[in-house]
Amino acid sequence: MSKYKGFEIVITSDRTMISNHHGKEFLGFMATGPAIGLPEWLWMWIAAPKMKVDGLGRPVEAPYGLRKVEAALQDAGYNAAIVDPDHIHKHLDTMKVLMIGHHDFFAYGPPSSEWWMMTGKEPVNRVSFRKFMESPAVREAKRRGVKIIVGGPAAWQWLWALEEWKEWGVDCVIDGEAELVITDIAETALNGEPLPDYVYVGPADTPSIEQIPIIKGASVNGLVEIMRGCPRGCRFCSVTLRPLRFMPIEHIVKEIEVNVRAGIKGAILHSEDVFLYHADGVKPRPEPILRLHEAVLKATPGSISWAHLSLAAIKYAEEKHRLVSKLMNDMIIPRQKYIGVEVGIETGSVRLAKIIMPAKSAPYPPEQWPEVVEDAFRIMHENRIIPAATLILGLPEEKPEDVVATAELLDRLRPYRSLIVPMFFVPMGALKNREWFRKHGLREEHIEVLDRCLRHSVYWAEDIVNNFYLNEFSLMPVKFGLKMFLRLVRKNMDKVRPALEAMIAREGETPERVRPETVVSAESVSCGCSASR
Repeated sequence: MSKYKGFEIVITSDRTMISNHHGKEFLGFMATGPAIGLPEWLWMWIAAPKMKVDGLGRPVEAPYGLRKVEAALQDAGYNAAIVDPDHIHKHLDTMKVLMIGHHDFFAYGPPSSEWWMMTGKEPVNRVSFRKFMESPAVREAKRRGVKIIVGGPAAWQWLWALEEWKEWGVDCVIDGEAELVITDIAETALNGEPLPDYVYVGPADTPSIEQIPIIKGASVNGLVEIMRGCPRGCRFCSVTLRPLRFMPIEHIVKEIEVNVRAGIKGAILHSEDVFLYHADGVKPRPEPILRLHEAVLKATPGSISWAHLSLAAIKYAEEKHRLVSKLMNDMIIPRQKYIGVEVGIETGSVRLAKIIMPAKSAPYPPEQWPEVVEDAFRIMHENRIIPAATLILGLPEEKPEDVVATAELLDRLRPYRSLIVPMFFVPMGALKNREWFRKHGLREEHIEVLDRCLRHSVYWAEDIVNNFYLNEFSLMPVKFGLKMFLRLVRKNMDKVRPALEAMIAREGETPERVRPETVVSAESVSCGCSASR
């Protein structure tokens, strides 16, 4: 018999997910790339250090999505808990179900797939997940008949990893918001009954506000959800399929209090667009946003940040209501130097914006999209908001002039503090063929955009690290490692363009464009949004 008191249902993930990234959410994005210029162990230490755990191996902080699953199961009376991946062996004698969640199981999502294709080297999140699934504890659990259930934002990737699905003995994949289905699946598994191979949770099966449980344990870096869904309807984006729901402020504050009791001082407000909290369609309303921030700042002793904002909402909120400057100057800057957020540029082409995201510029017309982007970046720069922005390259409808328009927009964004990450549209059928990118993905016109993004981001990353980021004394070693990496990138920056040009030249001629009918998944491209963590 084990000396540990165990759980029937263990919820977990690999190290890249069960980490608080030194309390800096942005560092976690390093886990989507391969270890470049640093030993893998050092890269992992910077991106995903181990977590503090209790005697049963339960981490102090855990991904928000896993906390929701844990809460739903505990509310239903199940003996379930999140356990650190290094400690699941403690529960082998009691475990009957192993639930595993992830944002990017196989590095098929952006930006992992772009790093993988351009460098030819597996991202550390893929390496880490494979090591976890092939670890002695997981193999022993499967040998003992434990049911393995996987899910989360990257559930779709298992459809393109059938060999691993079979080899690792995964019994069921849950794709979508799991709160309503997880208890039935758990009961089926615990009773030893056959499980469905794949469960898709569509919009009609998503939980209402009343059915979404409050987390029981702290979320990574204090992330709390303020709304679900997005009304903009961008093409290729699965988030827009979800019904729009706003969490009551009381619900949000209760989750912040859970985090504070666990010692988490800060809060990340998660939404596909924070400024659309109780908005008038796509028009931000100042009253609910100000009330939300008043309550959050009162409940949170530390700093706050936003998961996502839309550029159109930033422009409208400031020009119509002076909301951005009011929030920052009157409420946020007095307690912190800056605030970070993810935003989506996607393209500088008006023509392409009309095709893939006609409502992304709303309430402004898509013809004004480049001006919306530039105005929003200026507003953020002036108000100490530091955005990490995404671009999409290689869409089926893309023409060379669209890429030129994006490059020209990048020139206009040069004065504004930001990180800009280019991501390539990758058809799902190409994910397991790394040569697809060299033959069909990268084209000559993309090199200008890639070069501009690299130089822009390295310049501003050095400014951010020097003046804003990782200033805590305890994080000085992490800061040194990050500065060493940036110095290495800057030193080798001039080699990138020739390497990309050589990659194209080896193919002999300009590659064919991807036919629209090869595109089969909404998850193959990012529109600057993400599912709940």
